[in-house]
Amino acid sequence: MSVIASADSVAEMLEKYFDTAFSAPEGIKKLRELILTLAMQGKLVPQDPNDQPASELLKEIEAEKQRLVKEGKIKKQKPLPPIKPEEMPYDLPQGWEWVRLGNIGLINPRNVAEDSVISGFVPMILIPEGYSEKLQYEVRKWGDIKKGYTHLANGDIGMAKITPCFENAKSCVFSDLPNGIGAGTTELHIFRNLYNSVDPRFLLYYLKNPKYISSAALKMTGSAGQKRIPTPYFSSQLFPLPPFSEQHRTVAKIDQLMARCDELEKLREEREKKQITVHTSAIKELLDAKSEQSLADAWQFLKRNFNELYSVKENVTELRKAILQLAVMGKLVPQDPNDPPASELLKEIEAEKQRLLKEGKIKKQKPLPPIKPEEVPYELPQGWEWVRFGNLVQVLNGRAFKQNELLESGIPVLRVGNLFTSNKWYYSDLVLDEDKYIEKGDLIYAWSASFGPFIWGGNRVIYHYHIWKVKFFIADFPEKKYLYNYLLEATDRIKISDSGIAMLYMTKNGIEKMIVPVPPFSEQYRIVVKIDQLMALCDLLERHIEASGDKQDKLLNAIMVNV
Repeated sequence: MSVIASADSVAEMLEKYFDTAFSAPEGIKKLRELILTLAMQGKLVPQDPNDQPASELLKEIEAEKQRLVKEGKIKKQKPLPPIKPEEMPYDLPQGWEWVRLGNIGLINPRNVAEDSVISGFVPMILIPEGYSEKLQYEVRKWGDIKKGYTHLANGDIGMAKITPCFENAKSCVFSDLPNGIGAGTTELHIFRNLYNSVDPRFLLYYLKNPKYISSAALKMTGSAGQKRIPTPYFSSQLFPLPPFSEQHRTVAKIDQLMARCDELEKLREEREKKQITVHTSAIKELLDAKSEQSLADAWQFLKRNFNELYSVKENVTELRKAILQLAVMGKLVPQDPNDPPASELLKEIEAEKQRLLKEGKIKKQKPLPPIKPEEVPYELPQGWEWVRFGNLVQVLNGRAFKQNELLESGIPVLRVGNLFTSNKWYYSDLVLDEDKYIEKGDLIYAWSASFGPFIWGGNRVIYHYHIWKVKFFIADFPEKKYLYNYLLEATDRIKISDSGIAMLYMTKNGIEKMIVPVPPFSEQYRIVVKIDQLMALCDLLERHIEASGDKQDKLLNAIMVNV
């Protein structure tokens, strides 16, 4: 009676924590693991004292095995080692037995059939992963696949043995194969349920349990990227064998609970999709606002629904993009009619450019084409101006290095990879023109396969050819962080475009022709301050979402700690 009470209390516990799992980012995934773990410990359904114990099932298996050996239908197998008490990971309920898989079925058996027989062929790509059980196969003649592949048949349980397919739970029960047989990828282990000792799906759930996968992964052999579960390990694998009737009841209960997990996932996906859809619409209203009142109304909608909309990280990401878009459209801060217009700033830049030309400090560049009306994507506020990037600043190329010029010591050479993913540095002992170096605080733009703007935060380095340095004619004039934020926004647009715009701008001539919305200088500063404030809020929102998720995860982990 105590075991039955325990199973009932476990059911109550699971019911209680379905809501917790719904809220936790990894909750449903962990709940599935908990369900399978409890199932394999005999805690998911009550035991029935009238069930034939697994010990009797083992006697029947042994008798059947001896009969088949005697009749020459199977070969006598080398005995597997007895199970030692210290191998048993946990205590089993009464009526259960720890067994080795190789003792209750055939491992990696062979089929016998005529070459002309139509059969099923199962490459690795058709083996379902995760908790999916949808199996597909290709139709082949047996003679075409009987050699060089793993043999399988209806009712066999297959498990991928190679990384990362094993870790992704690629496993299945084979069924509905043409003429009941097939062959597949050599990267499978097959368990043939020859003695009808186990409900195939009970074993399948055991193999898909993340706890089993993580413990078995430690036993993989081979080199990185080619690690495999060895056949002897799979054959000797410990397996908790319940009475046959209890296996069926457990599978039915697992199916029921997994279906509820599916429902939870669907509900969460629908909720998040709705939140994202509503937020996308709200942001569009914000960006399309034609008056101060419609802009204020759009902000008010976001404020009223703030907690709901910004419980999803994707919406925070979109908010960041919207902040930059509003900034460069002149909708993030109010205009001040007392600000000197951007046209005055442009006159100062042009005067300085002429002075530098006269003194021979810069070279005369080919004039950039005037901006045509059809190039302008939106109307700017009063006091702003559209300007070509190359008329506002200089775009300087880095140095193209030969491989033998990249050394192990000297001055660091900044490459695109160092800005994104790579910690490997090269160095140079070359003495170069000053324009081939960047200093802390310089604005740069990576334009290779990975691209985007950066304000360099390190010490003096040489910059590689796939990086541009943005040099101002008048120091920090326009405001450097305003220009950086504009380049961030433009890069976002380039990345999501499918019209080849990236190829257009990822040339020096292309970026020089890019048109930039230039506000009055004082407004540039106010915009930068506002962007920094709002990006800090986005940081806070993301930390809050993570903290909330962590809290829910900890609640689930507390349940699972002793399971």
